[in-house]
Amino acid sequence: MKKLNNLECIFCQIVSRKAPASIVHEDEKTISFMNIRPMREGECMVIPKGHIDHFTDVPDDLAAHMMKIAQKLGRSILAKLSPRPLRIGYVVHGFGVAHAHLVIVPQHNEHDITSLKFFEVVDGKIVPAQDSLPPPPPRAELDRVAELIRIE
Repeated sequence: MKKLNNLECIFCQIVSRKAPASIVHEDEKTISFMNIRPMREGECMVIPKGHIDHFTDVPDDLAAHMMKIAQKLGRSILAKLSPRPLRIGYVVHGFGVAHAHLVIVPQHNEHDITSLKFFEVVDGKIVPAQDSLPPPPPRAELDRVAELIRIE
C-alpha cells in the first residue's frame, strides 16, 4: 500500500481547509467533522491535526484527548438527535483513509456499526455491498447536523 503524505491525504486537506468538511469541533490538537457517508444521522469523526497513519501510532495523551472530544460529541448527538435506543458506538478500524480517526456512530440497532449484511465477497475480497450503502447526503444536510451537534 502506498504511504500517503500530507499532500495526498484527504484528512490533511480538510485540516488545511483545502477540502470541504462540515466541522463540529476544532481545537489545537484535533478537528472533528461529519462523515460524508454516514450510516446514521450525526455520524462524525475526530482526527488528530497532524498526519498519523494509524490509531495505534497516536501518542497516548492525544488518544485520550480524542476520546474526550468523542465523549462530548456523543453526548451532544444523544441530546440533540435522540437516536432510539439511546446508544453511541465508537469505531477505530484502520481502513479507508490512512490517517488515524475515531468514528462516532449514533446507533439505532445492533447492526449500525458492523454487520455482514453490509458486505459481500468479490474476487476473494470483502467489500461494501453497494446496494446497502446509503447515498451520501447533500453538504447542506451535513452542515445542518454539524451545526446542531457542535460543541465548544
